[in-house]
Amino acid sequence: MSDLLPQRLLAVATQYPERCAIRQGSTEISFGVLAAKIRALDAALRARIEPGERVALVMENSVDYVASCYAVWLSGGVVVGLNTALKPDDLMWQIEHCAASCVIADTRRWQELDARLPERVRACSIVAGAVPSVVALDDLYRAPFVDVAPVVISADSPAQIIYTSGTTGRPKGVLLSHGNLASNIVAIQDYLGIRADDVAMCVLPFFYSFGNSVLHSHLTVGSGLVLENSLMYPQTVVQQMQAQQVTAFYGVPSTYYILLARTQLEGADLRALRYCAQAGGAMDPVRIERFCAALPQLDFIVMYGQTEASARLSWLPPVDRQRKQGSVGLAIPGVQLSIRGEDGAELEAGSTGEVCVRGANVMLGYWQDADATQQAIRGGWLCTGDLGYRDADGYLYLIGRSKEMIKSGAHRISPREIEEVIAAVPGVEDVAVIGIDDELLGQSIKACVIASEDDALRRQILRQCREHLPLYKMPKAVDFYKEFPRTASGKIQKHLLT
Repeated sequence: MSDLLPQRLLAVATQYPERCAIRQGSTEISFGVLAAKIRALDAALRARIEPGERVALVMENSVDYVASCYAVWLSGGVVVGLNTALKPDDLMWQIEHCAASCVIADTRRWQELDARLPERVRACSIVAGAVPSVVALDDLYRAPFVDVAPVVISADSPAQIIYTSGTTGRPKGVLLSHGNLASNIVAIQDYLGIRADDVAMCVLPFFYSFGNSVLHSHLTVGSGLVLENSLMYPQTVVQQMQAQQVTAFYGVPSTYYILLARTQLEGADLRALRYCAQAGGAMDPVRIERFCAALPQLDFIVMYGQTEASARLSWLPPVDRQRKQGSVGLAIPGVQLSIRGEDGAELEAGSTGEVCVRGANVMLGYWQDADATQQAIRGGWLCTGDLGYRDADGYLYLIGRSKEMIKSGAHRISPREIEEVIAAVPGVEDVAVIGIDDELLGQSIKACVIASEDDALRRQILRQCREHLPLYKMPKAVDFYKEFPRTASGKIQKHLLT
């Protein structure tokens, strides 16, 4: 059990109680204070949840999010971090789908959800603010500490559900065990060489797998985190990196595109920065080289992973960045990679097939979806849905996806959900939503609509999307078609839409 993340963090807090764990704006929290917050919440949660029950977190990246996550684990609960950009209907669906016994939310989101929550959840909920009849986090932190016996958790115990949209339009809940998370975090710490004296900046949301991995891979070795929840003012992010002597930075492709386009990297004093790491979709190699030319002292690390694999599957060592340009590298420690054909047989080097993986980091399965789990995990291998090949040296190259998911910034977006919203607009005969290349986001959303072209209809479609979808799912373009290319069975051939 000592190798699991909650125990590792508490051990770090004992070893480095005065070291800064989290910086956010003017707030600094030491590991000792963070551990005290975690223990206080753990004691409070014991009266609200039983081991194995789900606790939904509806909060932006913050000290409260971190304390709540680890307290839930110490209480034996399962953390379900929910996307704070979702509309209340979508949040409620996920809260009900995971059968959450408790919700911990910030004040704004709580006010949206309170009246709609089932009584069993409302009675157990905690909010970071003063809301009548609800226990506030600050009150729990100030309550006298009551020592409680530890809940026994093992590597096989469920630890977390991370929701990721599926091609059917309904999000899937990826169920990860404590062993899944710990094995992947240890591997990440190994290949990145994360040190206790590192300071990492995180601009990625904790409720997604990438941000989740940054959170745990640093705190559990005593490395501090600087939290920035917005790239709206990217030059401020660069200034914070300089002021806080940040040594590690993580981003999706659009993160780096924004920094390149809207900041003066060449003039920034970022000598402390040891490396930058990128995942979350393919990044233009030309812009990687531009970024590295602006900051020649650092290592740039390309990574590949999936939520279903706890986060990370492969990495491209910095020394190979130019020699193996376009590759996502080699399997990380503890992971096996295989390229398989449609018959499931392993393919030789240079042959394109589906990327399949196995290791201790592969999920327990999809929450309450046995069929999807059986489709994804076959013969002990996770079938990723990504197409690629390995060269003669074993380096992995991705060439596309067998699924239709749109990767826009840090988000994974199902076209089906957007299509259903647009299809409800009077005058729309048919609709297909696709991802199109976007310099900043990697992909943006385009709605292809069969209807008589009409500016009023276009405005109505966009209005409908604004009312029913979060901002990151809004189409950037709405184009009209007379017909769609289709297969003989009538399915739309989305790859032929432009």
